[in-house]
Amino acid sequence: MSDTRPALGIGMVGYAFMGAAHSQAWRTAPAFFDLPLTPRLSAICGRDEAAAADVARRFGWESVETDWRALLTRDDIDVIDICTPGHTHAEIAIAALEAGKHVLCEKPLANTVEEAEAMAEAAAAAAERGVRAMCGFTYRRTPAVAFARQLVASGRIGTIRHIRGQYLQDWLADEDAPLSWRLDKSLAGSGALGDIGAHIIDMAQFVSGDSIASVNGLMETFVPTRPVGGDHATLGGTSSSTAERGPVTVDDAAAFTARFVGGAIGVFEATRFATGRKNALRLEINGTLGSLAFDFEDMNVLELFDATEDPAVAGFRRIIVTEATHPYIAAWWPPGHGLGYEHGFTHQVVDLVTDIAKGADPAPSFADGLAVQRVLAAVEASAADGTTHQIGAIS
Repeated sequence: MSDTRPALGIGMVGYAFMGAAHSQAWRTAPAFFDLPLTPRLSAICGRDEAAAADVARRFGWESVETDWRALLTRDDIDVIDICTPGHTHAEIAIAALEAGKHVLCEKPLANTVEEAEAMAEAAAAAAERGVRAMCGFTYRRTPAVAFARQLVASGRIGTIRHIRGQYLQDWLADEDAPLSWRLDKSLAGSGALGDIGAHIIDMAQFVSGDSIASVNGLMETFVPTRPVGGDHATLGGTSSSTAERGPVTVDDAAAFTARFVGGAIGVFEATRFATGRKNALRLEINGTLGSLAFDFEDMNVLELFDATEDPAVAGFRRIIVTEATHPYIAAWWPPGHGLGYEHGFTHQVVDLVTDIAKGADPAPSFADGLAVQRVLAAVEASAADGTTHQIGAIS
């Protein structure tokens, strides 16, 4: 049967880890959600034509380009989806917006505040012409996280006092894990701080509805050199301890305390050396009327403590966030049939396509991405000089 909804042509730059996640999302979203526009996988772009062609074959992309600039000239492409390392984001996104293409850009928005500012300015100018831009903080779209935001906004836990965020991984715990672009500051911008710390910053600000005002930071690189080459697999890989080694120019771990505009204090930690933790993205918020706690390694659960209950029976309750009344869930499976990592990307597509059709500005916006970038820069500056840094003081 033919689809009578207007097509929305997608051109994606990048084809590796994020490219696969985004490809799956573009394919899956219209099958489960009643979208106002139908995503069309028009072209995938990568410098390695053979590798890009393989991804195109597996996910159903119609064509392959080896230069992202070619995507901007094609009439069958309406959206540029950027899944490349951070040092390329600004150039691609700004050019795409100026060419009249909607943009979805992976996080962190850029490698520097200056780049992020230019991107946010370009997005604001494009919005006046009806061209939309979104930054890809997909963990916002985990149903339990979206539900936590609803509970906080409704006043369920009262005035927020503490915000506690962690993102714990262990894929660099092996000192002989090989060098990758994520360990090169010129490509990645920063290490654990920007790669995964950006997620806990955005999630904390999103769920709390508040913004970080100042930070005190600490950063450390535990392993200053790593083998060049080796076998790369997903994030990490294996290599010989006798192989030639090159410099690691980013942080392995970062921690910082924060003050929020609304008066809450926060403690944050991001590391790729937490042995045994694979993807422990955790957020706990303590308020005057209760608390919320989330851990992505148990992603279909949100814990809620209600301080207004009888103390004799009060305690944290496990809410299985799989009911049709929970965010995004109605389109999926019966209650108790949990969702996974990939569903956040599908929900991202749903929200972006819906906003484009409505002529609405998507969230998180490039301005939201810039706000996270300012926090990252302040943490890095604080770690370097040992002083408190106000957000927005770094540019």
